[in-house]
Amino acid sequence: MKRLFGTLVTDAVELARAATGAPDAKSLAKVVLTSDSYRITALNRAREAALSWHIPLVNHVLRVAQTAVMGIEIGKEVTLGRGVYFVHSLGIVIGGDSRIGDRVRFYGNNTVGTAKDNGYPIIEDDVWIGAGARILGPVRVGARSRIGANAVVLQDVPPDSVAVGIPARIFPRKDSDDIGL
Repeated sequence: MKRLFGTLVTDAVELARAATGAPDAKSLAKVVLTSDSYRITALNRAREAALSWHIPLVNHVLRVAQTAVMGIEIGKEVTLGRGVYFVHSLGIVIGGDSRIGDRVRFYGNNTVGTAKDNGYPIIEDDVWIGAGARILGPVRVGARSRIGANAVVLQDVPPDSVAVGIPARIFPRKDSDDIGL
């Protein structure tokens, strides 16, 4: 229980930093009380706790509630890092056993993973995933990379890169020295 509370506090601090630039008391209160992203993350943390406590029914009920109320589907085996920020949560699907790093931003209507059991993506820290982007199959998206809107990523993306297009073409980030996170 202590670990769950600590993780929720860390998530609130990271989300306040992402949303307002400063994790002061006012920003923290605003994130906790009004942010859909925080509610999604908190529900997912409760689901993770239920699984670790071997209460699968609670995980399932919370997953159904998360999908119905928040419009986001996160698989039961997905690992979310700290401070994952769902800018627009509607239509996001994260499937299988995808691993999402710390401070990853989802801009809405994203798909991560596939319906088949052929492997799932690993998204490293500080990645931004543009609106409508798809990351499919057993690929790794390197730290601090940017996935463009509507891009379809089917291959590994090195750290500090930009992936754009269908299928995604990969370019080095020109601003990687000043990542602005």
